[in-house]
Amino acid sequence: MFTPLGLFKDVPCPEGQQCSLLTCIFSHKPVSSSLVDQSNSQNTPAAPEEAYESGPPSKKPRLETPPETAAQKAQPLSVPEKGVIDPVPASKGVTGSKPEQTTRRAGQLQSMTREVSPPTLRKEFSARKHGPPASGKGEARLPPRRAPRESLNPRMLPKAPATHGVRLSILTKLHAAMCALNERLAKEEGGTDNPLVLSPNELVTMALDEEEKAAKDNPSIYANVIKLRIVKLPKLSLEEWKKEVKAHLNERYYKIEPNQQNAQQKTLETGLSTKEEIAVASKLITPLEGLEQYGYVTGKPTKEEVESARRGVSESKGWEKCDRCGGRFQVFPGRREDGSLTTGGQCTYHPGKPYYPPRKQTDHITGAREAYFPCCNESIGTSSGCTKGSTHVFKVSESKRLASILQFEETPIQADKGPQQPVCFDCEMGYTTLGLELIRLTAVSWPHGKQLLDVLVRPMGEILDLNSRFSGVFPEHYKKAVPYNGTSSPSAAEEGALQVVESPAAARALLFKFLQPDTPLIGHAIDNDLNACRIIHPTIIDTVLLYPHPRGLPIRMGLKALAKKHLDRDIQTRGSQGHDSKEDAIATGDLVRVKASETWKILKSKGWRIEDSKLIPPPGTKDTAEDSKLGPGAGHKRKDTE
Repeated sequence: MFTPLGLFKDVPCPEGQQCSLLTCIFSHKPVSSSLVDQSNSQNTPAAPEEAYESGPPSKKPRLETPPETAAQKAQPLSVPEKGVIDPVPASKGVTGSKPEQTTRRAGQLQSMTREVSPPTLRKEFSARKHGPPASGKGEARLPPRRAPRESLNPRMLPKAPATHGVRLSILTKLHAAMCALNERLAKEEGGTDNPLVLSPNELVTMALDEEEKAAKDNPSIYANVIKLRIVKLPKLSLEEWKKEVKAHLNERYYKIEPNQQNAQQKTLETGLSTKEEIAVASKLITPLEGLEQYGYVTGKPTKEEVESARRGVSESKGWEKCDRCGGRFQVFPGRREDGSLTTGGQCTYHPGKPYYPPRKQTDHITGAREAYFPCCNESIGTSSGCTKGSTHVFKVSESKRLASILQFEETPIQADKGPQQPVCFDCEMGYTTLGLELIRLTAVSWPHGKQLLDVLVRPMGEILDLNSRFSGVFPEHYKKAVPYNGTSSPSAAEEGALQVVESPAAARALLFKFLQPDTPLIGHAIDNDLNACRIIHPTIIDTVLLYPHPRGLPIRMGLKALAKKHLDRDIQTRGSQGHDSKEDAIATGDLVRVKASETWKILKSKGWRIEDSKLIPPPGTKDTAEDSKLGPGAGHKRKDTE
C-alpha cells in the first residue's frame, strides 16, 4: 500500500475506535487515560472473548512479537498539550500477559507522564542579519534546515547538455567527492553538531544544485566544467570547503540579501590619489565622431528632420514593431475611445537573448549545436516564448524621432561654477506609449561614488510596462515616492521612498547642475542613457569603449560580466527584482578606476608625470591618445578597419 499523504489527517475516522486498520489515513482521538487506570486495576488481563466484545483493538500486535514489546510500541500514540505524553492501555486484547508484567508496564507509563523538554535545535548561523559566523560556538540558533528529499538523479532540463547516463555518472562522482569532504569536516570539527556538516539529504541537494547550474550556465563545456570540479574537490582544504558550504546554505536556505554580500566586498584600491585619478581620466575620454552609426548622438536634429519624423508617425497611424516578440501592433498615445493603449493582446517572448554556442572543428562530424535561449533552454524556433507580457511594447532609436518627442539639449556652460569633478550616472527605462522612456536617473561622484542624484521620473507617455525585470522600478515605487525637494536624500531611498520629478526634462536639468561641457561623464553603453535624457555631452567615458568586445561594435560586453572579470564583484544579483541603478553606476565608475590605474602604469613607464593635478608628457612627446596607446581610441578604430 502507498504511504498516505496526510490529506485526511484532520478528518475524524468514520469508524471511530472500531477502526481496525494498522495505518488509518484519518485522525483518531487520543485514548483516554481512564482506560489505563481501568486496565491497571485488573489483576489479570482480559480474556480474548471479553476484549473483543467492545470491538477490535486500535492496533493489532504481530503474532511473533511478545506482548510486552507490542504494548511498548503502542505507547507513544499522541503528544497532547504542554508536552505531556498520555499513556495508552497496557495490553487490551493481548493474550498471555502476566500481572507483574502489567504492573511493570504501568510503572513505565507513569514515568512517562513527566513534562518532556523540546529537542535541542541544531546550531545554525544567522545568515540574514549578521552573516555566517566564523565558528560553531556561540552561534545564533535558527529553525532546522529542511532539505527536500530528492534522489541522486539528474534534474530534468528542457535542453540537457548531455545524455542522462552521462549526467548520472558525473553526478554520482560529484556527490561522492562532496560526501568525502563532509566526512572529513565531521571528524575534525566536532561531529554532526557542527552546523556546516550536511545531512544526507542536504548533500544530495547540493550536488544536484551544482550539476544543474553547470548544465544551464555552461552547456557547451558542461562536461569539462564538471570534471574539473570533481578533480578539484578532493584537493580543497577544510576552510575552502566551509566557505563553499556557507555559500550554498545562504543561497538555498537563508537567502542572504545581495546588498549584504556586496557590503562585505573589499574597497577598490588603485594606488592613486583622487587628484591623480582625475588627471589620468583625461586620457580615457573618447571622441564620439564616427560613432553615430552605433547610436551616439553628436548633434541636435534639425527642425526639418523633427517635422519629417512627426509626419511619419502620423501617417503610420500608430503601427509599431514589438521590441520583445517582433510582432506588429498598434499603439494609442492618450488612449483609444474604449480605453485601450495597444492592440495585439498579450506578448509572448523570451526575456533573454539567444545564445549561439561557439563553433568547433568537429562540427562537420558531430553537427553544430543548436542556438537556444538561456532563460528557458529552449532551442530557437521551437517555442514562441517562455514569458508573457500584458501588452506589446516598442523602442524608438532614430535621433530625429526621439527629438520629435523631446528635443536634445547640449550641456550648458555655467559661468558661475568652476570645473566640476567627473560624474558617473546610470538610467533605467520603461516602456510607454511613446517608446522606451526614462523612469529613473542616478548620478554619483567619481572616483568616490558618493550619491549626487537619485530620482524617479514620470514619463511623458502612458506606461505600458515598467520593465521591472531589468529596471528594478515597480508600481509601488511611484506610490511611495515623494516630490523632489531640491536636495539629494539618500535616507529617503533607504526607507523605500524615492523622490520623483515630473518629466525627463526636469531630471535632465537636475543632472546639468553637476556638469560643465568639459566634465567627464561616465557610463556603461552611455549612448542609451544620454538618448533617454536627450543630452549631447562632448566629454564622455564609456566602459563599452574602454573594454571593447573582441569583435568590436555593435557587439558589447555586459556590465555584469565586466564587473566580475575586472572587479571580482557580483552585481545585478536580485533576479526578478531588477537592477539597482546606483550599484550599476558605482560599478561603472570602479571599472574606469581600474583602467585609469592600468593607463597610469603605461604613461609612467614612458616618462609622464603629474604636476598640479595635470598630466605632463615627457619632453618631445605629443599629448595624444595614440602615443599613450589607450584603449578607447584604439577600440573603435580597430573595429572600423575590420
